[in-house]
Amino acid sequence: MWTSEDRALVGDYGAGQALTDDQWRLLQPLIPPAKPGGRPRTTDMRRMLDSLFYLLRTGCQWRHLPPPPAFLPWPTVYGYFRAFLDAGVWESMRHHLVVMLREGAGREPSPTAAIIDSQSVKTTEAGGPRGYDAAKSAPRRRASSMEEGSIRRVVD
Repeated sequence: MWTSEDRALVGDYGAGQALTDDQWRLLQPLIPPAKPGGRPRTTDMRRMLDSLFYLLRTGCQWRHLPPPPAFLPWPTVYGYFRAFLDAGVWESMRHHLVVMLREGAGREPSPTAAIIDSQSVKTTEAGGPRGYDAAKSAPRRRASSMEEGSIRRVVD
């Protein structure tokens, strides 16, 4: 539920798209605690996520993040983004949310199968290992992709 305090936090920049209380309650346990020792954490993690989601939504550059009080300073947001990336926090959040959504839809927590699709694509002179695709009479490089979403409909 949006409150006037929530809207005041993000001002005109958020356009009503900051984390709701329910979304925050879902993500809060997934944020790692502050490192032991040193100064206590003073950064509001909810505002950090609001700032990061604003960047993702708008596609703006780090340095063009609207200044405080709308969002946190961009070096703070970037620092937490990189620290969480290095610690695997984003991947564990994604995994937790995918498992939760799959179980909520009545599926197994992990997919039971995946399709691996590979194709050859035109190459340039630079790059890694390459071969010759006789059917296409040109130098080619192997490209593969995992399409887990399409197999769900077939298997589940």
